[in-house]
Amino acid sequence: MGWGQVQELESWLLQQLSPKLNFAFHSVTHTGHPVVVLEMDAAFRHPVQFQGAEWVRVGSYKKRLREFPEMERELWRTLDRTPFEWLVAAEKLVAQDVLALLDYPTYFARMNAPLPDGHQALLAALAADRLVERMDSGHWRIFNLGALLFARRLADFGPLGRKALRLVRYHGNDRLSAYPEPPFPQGYAIAYEPVIQTLHGWLPGNEAIGKALRKDARMYPDIAIRELVANAVIHQDLSVTGTSPLIELFDNRLEISNPGVPLVETERLLDTPPRSRNEAMASMMRRMNVCEERGTGVDKVVGSCELYQLPAPQFEATDGFTRSILFAMRTLTRMEPRERIRAVYWHACLRHVNGQHTNNATVRKRFAIADTNSAMASRLLKEAEAAGVIRTFDPDAAPKLRRYVPWWA
Repeated sequence: MGWGQVQELESWLLQQLSPKLNFAFHSVTHTGHPVVVLEMDAAFRHPVQFQGAEWVRVGSYKKRLREFPEMERELWRTLDRTPFEWLVAAEKLVAQDVLALLDYPTYFARMNAPLPDGHQALLAALAADRLVERMDSGHWRIFNLGALLFARRLADFGPLGRKALRLVRYHGNDRLSAYPEPPFPQGYAIAYEPVIQTLHGWLPGNEAIGKALRKDARMYPDIAIRELVANAVIHQDLSVTGTSPLIELFDNRLEISNPGVPLVETERLLDTPPRSRNEAMASMMRRMNVCEERGTGVDKVVGSCELYQLPAPQFEATDGFTRSILFAMRTLTRMEPRERIRAVYWHACLRHVNGQHTNNATVRKRFAIADTNSAMASRLLKEAEAAGVIRTFDPDAAPKLRRYVPWWA
């Protein structure tokens, strides 16, 4: 089979599969004869369709899966209860191969644990956290969890190479022109800090005007960046192929996106109990102090933006992706109505989850409005109430004494 024919076949196969899978043809020689081997990812969460239908081998015959309902139900149950983290990234490896593929010193450093002495002790510690597993043959396999977090090079694990963190800096406010993109080929636990530090190096200084900040600071709060990057990693839909968490820096904003829509409505991210799409990854990153599972990450993002008196962050789900946006400094007079309304809404959400109400005084503080200009704060509250994002908690109170809560409270 010529290379052109292989490319045509690959293109045709890709069009017939739903969802799309990573696969590759390998030409080898066995006992003097040429052999073509097709390597394909295992199905994840649901069966893969070929030409719009699922198929199964029954004896020596190929049958439509829907003709065998019991087998179909069992297959769905099996696929659904196998998280992506526990699928195999590589197997039939000797001990030296495992230790060459995984940055095990970083694992022990992140866990604040001493480095064991000897290969077997090292592998036993990694196996205890289900990063690797010893096979019956005496060889080793590496799970996706181990590769995604601690791979020296994600590209060494085939399709996982497309899931590496990406950081892109653009000229201006659009995507027409970008600076050279720095590579971060490692697993998330290794690449996380270099990504954050590189991004901080790109950010210009910003005169922080909040009362708690009387010094030069970066344009965006460090804690907000860290929380949003960690969230993009642990809440991504790992079943989506060919894409990864992406951090994009523009002159006027910072966008952080990941494949997969959020498990809760974006306007309820601050108050809804946490739900992790990838529980094993979230748990391990919490143990490494990269993120937390208490569900207060969005609180910190909103709170730090208020402290810096930045426009409120924006959270959106579109085209199968989740995107979080931090905006550069802009005065209240330059904000558009939707930006003012969003800021009042998240302000009310943040205060509500902390057991506090929103009123004219808190809005003046949020936007650095002079105490003598309470009318401006009243207009902002009325604007948000008319948009339906907040409501009056005590409508019978005098206008100056009214308190407000989010619409869902």
